[in-house]
Amino acid sequence: MSDFHREAPEQRNALRYAAVLSLCCVALNLLGARLATATGLPLFLDTIGTFLAAILGGYLPGIVTGYLTNLLSSLGGNGINAYYATINGLIALCASLFALRGYFRSWWKTLLCTPVFALLGGGLGSVITWFLYGMDFGEGFSAPLAHLLYERFHRSVFISQLTADLLYDLLDKLITLALVYLLLRLLPDTLKEKAGLFGWRHQRLKTQANKATVRRLSLRFKTLLVLAAAMLVTGVAASCISYMLYRNATITDHEHLGKAVSDLAASVLDADRVDDYLAQGEAASGYADVEHLLYGIRESSQSIKYVYVYQIQEDGCHVVFDLDTEDTPASEPGEVIPFDESFAPYVADLLAGKPIDPLITDDTYGWLLTVYSPVYDSAGVCRCYAAADISMEQIRIDSYSYLTRVLALFLGFFIALLVMGFWLAEEHIVQPINAIADSASAFAYTDEDKRAESLERIHQLNIHTGDELENLYHSISKTTEDMVGYIAEVQHRGDVIERMQNGLIMVLADMVESRDKCTGDHVRKTAAYVRIIVEQLRADGVYADRLTDEFMKDVINSAPLHDVGKIRISDTLLNKPGKLTDEEFAEMKKHTIYGSEVLAQAIDLVPDSTYLDEAKNLAEFHHERWDGRGYPRGLKGEETPLSARIMAVADVFDALVSRRSYKEPFTFEKAMDIIKEESGTHFDPAVVDAFVRAEDRVRAVAKENAEK
Repeated sequence: MSDFHREAPEQRNALRYAAVLSLCCVALNLLGARLATATGLPLFLDTIGTFLAAILGGYLPGIVTGYLTNLLSSLGGNGINAYYATINGLIALCASLFALRGYFRSWWKTLLCTPVFALLGGGLGSVITWFLYGMDFGEGFSAPLAHLLYERFHRSVFISQLTADLLYDLLDKLITLALVYLLLRLLPDTLKEKAGLFGWRHQRLKTQANKATVRRLSLRFKTLLVLAAAMLVTGVAASCISYMLYRNATITDHEHLGKAVSDLAASVLDADRVDDYLAQGEAASGYADVEHLLYGIRESSQSIKYVYVYQIQEDGCHVVFDLDTEDTPASEPGEVIPFDESFAPYVADLLAGKPIDPLITDDTYGWLLTVYSPVYDSAGVCRCYAAADISMEQIRIDSYSYLTRVLALFLGFFIALLVMGFWLAEEHIVQPINAIADSASAFAYTDEDKRAESLERIHQLNIHTGDELENLYHSISKTTEDMVGYIAEVQHRGDVIERMQNGLIMVLADMVESRDKCTGDHVRKTAAYVRIIVEQLRADGVYADRLTDEFMKDVINSAPLHDVGKIRISDTLLNKPGKLTDEEFAEMKKHTIYGSEVLAQAIDLVPDSTYLDEAKNLAEFHHERWDGRGYPRGLKGEETPLSARIMAVADVFDALVSRRSYKEPFTFEKAMDIIKEESGTHFDPAVVDAFVRAEDRVRAVAKENAEK
C-alpha cells in the first residue's frame, strides 16, 4: 500500500506552485498598470500576469490572478475595477484554451489571438462602461478618439465609443502579448513544468480517463450543470431583488427630495397675494423675488426638472409661477393648463385643498415623479399648490447603472466559482471515477503477468480525494488484489487437476495398451504425431476457424484415449499372433463403438466437457476414411470430425512404422509414401499435407521411439 501515498506530496506541491505563480502574476499585473499610468501611455498593461498564469498554470491560476488583481486595485482606491473582473476571468479562460492548443508557441499564432482578447477587453469593457456611466462618451483616454469618430462619421455615440475602445485595447493587447511571448521564451523549462495545473497531476488520469464515454450526460456535465443552475437561480433572484429594492429606495429618496423642494417652494410664497400674482403676473409686487427664489430652489439639485405653482380650479390648473427650462418655455401667469388623464383620480382632493401622495406619471411632459404641497393663506385656506417634478429617466439610468454593477459583480463571481467548482469536481470526482472505471475495464485476466500489470496500474492511480471516493478506491484496490490472488490459486489448482487428469488418461491408456502386446507405446506415439499435425495446420492457416487453442488442447490431451474401446475386446482376440478371420476382424472393429460407449458414459457424468466430446470423436471415428469406405459409420470427407481425421493419419502411420506380431515395421520413407498415396482416399488431403510438411519432426518422434 506504500504506492498509495507516494504522489500526494507532488499534488500538494502543484497547488503550492500554482499559488506562488498566481501571486507573482498579480504583482506583475499591478506593476504593469502602475508603469502605464506613470509613463502616461494610452495603455493598460494590467493583464500580463493574467496571460502568464493562464498559459503556464491553466485556467484556475489565470482566473485567480485576474480576480485578485481587480480586487486589490479596488481596495487601492479604484473601486470601479471590481466591475471589470469578469473580463479578466474570460481572458484567463480563453488564454488557457489557446495555450492547450499550442497557440503561444509561435509568434504568428500569438498574433492571431490578439483580436479575441481585444474584443473581450475593449468590446465587453466598453459595454460595461456604457451601462455604468450612462449613455454618453466616456472620460478615459479613448474619449477624444470617440469624439473624433463621432464628428467624422456621424455614427451613434455608443458605436463611436465602442470603436475607440476596441482600437486602444487592440494596441494594448498587441503590446501585452508581445511581452508575454518574450517572457515565455526567457523562462526556464523546469519552471514551466512545475507551474502547470491543468488537472490531476497523475499522467495516467490525464491520458486515459478523459477518453471515457457515457451513454447520455457525463458526470462532468451534470456537475457543471447543477452548479451553474444553482448559482444562476440564486444570482438572478438576488440581482432582481436587489434591483427592485434599490429602485424602490431610489424612488423613495426622490419622493423625499420632491417633498422637501415643494415644501420649500411653498414656504417662499405669500398665499394671501396669489390672486394678485394671477391677475398681474410679473407686474405684481414681489413676484420677481419669489420667482428668483424658485429658480434657486430648482437649481439646488440636478434631479429636479420642473418647479411651478398652480391654483387648482374646475377648468384646470391656473399657472401662478412657472420656470423656463432649456427645452420647455414657461407658461404665463393665469394661463390655464388642462388636467392630464393621470391626475383624474386626484382632481377632487386638489379642488378641496387636500394633500395628495406623490405620483408617477408619463404624460405631456414625460415620465415624471410629481410632488404637490398645498400653500395655505393666513386664514388656513389652501390657495394653490407648489409642485416639484423629478425626471424618472434619471432614476432609470441610475437603476440600470446599479443593475449593471450588480450583474458585473455577479458574473465575475459566477465565472470564478463555476471554474473553481468545475476544477474541484474534475479533480476530486470525475477524473478519479473515470480512472477507476478505465483501469477496471482494461483489467487483463489472461495470464499472471498481465494480471500483475493491471493490478499495478490500479495502484498507480494513487487517488487522494480525502473523502468517500478515496475509500471506494482503496476498497476496489483491495478487492482486486484479493481477486487476483484467488484467480492465481484457482489456476494453480486447475493446473494440478489438469495434470492429474492427463496422468489418469495415460494410466488408463497404459492399462488398455498392456493388454495388447502388439501396440507397444502406440498411444504415446500417436499423441505426439497428433500434436505435430495440429500445430502444423495452425502454422499453415488451414482449418483456422476450427483450430482454436481450446480445440488443439482437447485433441492432443484426448489422443491417448482413441483405442480405449479395446478394453472390451478379449485378450485372446487382441493378442492373436496370426491374421484375424473375417468374424474376428468384425469383432475387433467394434472397439470404436465400445470406446464411444465408454466415453459417452463419462460425458453423462461431466456433460459440459469439450475434452470428452473430442475424446469420443477420436475413439469412434478414427477408422473412418475420406472416401467413405471406413468404419463404423462409413462417413465421407468432412462428415468425419476433424480430430478423427487427424488421428487417422497418426494411427496408420504409427502402425506402419511399428513392429507387430503379424508384420515387420516399414521404413520411415515407405510409411510416408503410403500416407501420401492414401491422401484423398483414406486420409484428408489437408491433414496429409501438414503431416508431410512436418516430416522432420515426425522423423524425430519415430526415431526416438524406434530406439527404445
